[in-house]
Amino acid sequence: MNEIIIVKPEKCVGCNACVRNCPAPEANATKQLDDGRFITSVNNDKCIACGECVKTCKHGARDYIDDTEECMSQVIREKIIILATPAIKTVIPTKWKGVLDWFRKQGCTIYDVSLGADICTWAHIRTLEQGKIGNIISQPCAAIVNYIETYQPKLLKNLSPIHSPVACSATYIKKYLRRTNPIAVITPCIAQKAEFKETGLVEYNVTIKKLMEYFERNGITIPTDSGEDFEYKFDDQQGQLGSVYPRPGGLRDNLWVHNPDLNITNSEGVRKVYPEIDMYGRMPESKHPQVFDVLSCEFGCNVGPASGTNQTAFDVMATMRTIENEAKSRRKSTGLMGRGEDRLFKKFDDELRVSDFLRSYKPSMPTPIPSMAQLEPIFEKMGMYTEDEKSYDCHACGYNSCRDMAIAVYRGLNTPENCIVHAKSVLLARHSELTRQHERLAEITAECLELSSKLKNDVSKINDNMNTIGESTDATSERAAVVKDLLQNVVAFCNDNPTMDADTVTQLISILEMTISAFSALDDNVSATHESSKLINKSISDIIALVGKINETLIKTEENEADVEEKNNEE
Repeated sequence: MNEIIIVKPEKCVGCNACVRNCPAPEANATKQLDDGRFITSVNNDKCIACGECVKTCKHGARDYIDDTEECMSQVIREKIIILATPAIKTVIPTKWKGVLDWFRKQGCTIYDVSLGADICTWAHIRTLEQGKIGNIISQPCAAIVNYIETYQPKLLKNLSPIHSPVACSATYIKKYLRRTNPIAVITPCIAQKAEFKETGLVEYNVTIKKLMEYFERNGITIPTDSGEDFEYKFDDQQGQLGSVYPRPGGLRDNLWVHNPDLNITNSEGVRKVYPEIDMYGRMPESKHPQVFDVLSCEFGCNVGPASGTNQTAFDVMATMRTIENEAKSRRKSTGLMGRGEDRLFKKFDDELRVSDFLRSYKPSMPTPIPSMAQLEPIFEKMGMYTEDEKSYDCHACGYNSCRDMAIAVYRGLNTPENCIVHAKSVLLARHSELTRQHERLAEITAECLELSSKLKNDVSKINDNMNTIGESTDATSERAAVVKDLLQNVVAFCNDNPTMDADTVTQLISILEMTISAFSALDDNVSATHESSKLINKSISDIIALVGKINETLIKTEENEADVEEKNNEE
């Protein structure tokens, strides 16, 4: 399937609402960006284009592609055939005639899809009467067809072979009216773009929402019609009871008009119909109803994802009721109370062939479901080890169960980090680790404070000792100078006294000179020691200042750690 549902990544907030409301299990792919944000994109090969995510997204991150712009650019060049689905009457009840009139003024021809719905009903009744089909699932809803082709291909044998009302209309126009102009359908449905591509019967899917936006953007004013009738002069016959197809059970109600004994069950809405289709697939054929009439949208096509309507369910159902009563007044039949032969069906019998209104389907290969053994490593990455943890099923990830989430991760459509259990376990582990680090840091800080205090005391003692050394060196220097002077005087005396023995004098002088030399060295050393003690005293003063700063920093660290611990406890 080509891209139909699109994502605007800059608007995606990773809320998982699209995943939560999507009935297609493989249609979304969630990844985590480098900045930590989660973004969910569309897996186009598995998307059924039901449009539920477009309706659900509150952030404008989801949109869809139709053919409105392309169609409108062609309208002025060639005469396009416009097929108006009956839902146009309920979506824009006061504008629908004005819209069709605008296209007619552009040279387009206008046909009623309600007539194609009548053909669809007729073809079902005739094939059921002839026993050519067994128990069937209805297929007017393109999203349902996409789902069965993609996820339940084994049910294609049950999917009705009769074309949808739109396709029946296109077939009728091409084969029986022999019109070759391009066909555009005005519809509230996103998924029909896929149907048109697969069947090749329609060129343009023009959704009501995009069409009205086009008119507004280009300054085209559509007049308001205050009339309450729902008749219009189409270029061919207007449909009859087929006009109620857009409401829940529309096909069922049409079939019951012609055969009230048919066993028909209907279902609508993504939260209900798709699980029931899966259930249908698990049931034995003997328990299937003759007709399972299904629609993807909860209130039918009247509030389809591309309708852009502000009508409530009560509004559209009231309009549908009026349309039905008016259609019944146009219906002609033989016999009393409309219970005889339907004249429109008689016309179809005479002019149409059921075989012209049949279609085939294109099944896809379902993705294998991983075994529990294959899922075990995924569960571990999600922080789930026990059976209770594996069935937490909080739905925060958007999936119905933890197992579905694990399957998505296994298929590469999600990431363990998007699991709230995993996120909690990571946060708890980080919190525990931070707590341990804070405790260890507090211990180290206390030890540092104790050592710092001891260092401060030791440095003070060193300072005192150095002061004592300074004083001692000063006294020593003074005494050495005095002794040196005394010895020098003795030497001079000996040299000058001739009465002393020459050898003794020489020996004494030698000893005295060595002593003087030693005292000179002592004096030099004392001087050096004195200078060094000054440098040491300055360094000690610097050390004392730094130790003070260390103490202040450690005390602040201890106070900050206490604040962090208190905040963690509060959280």
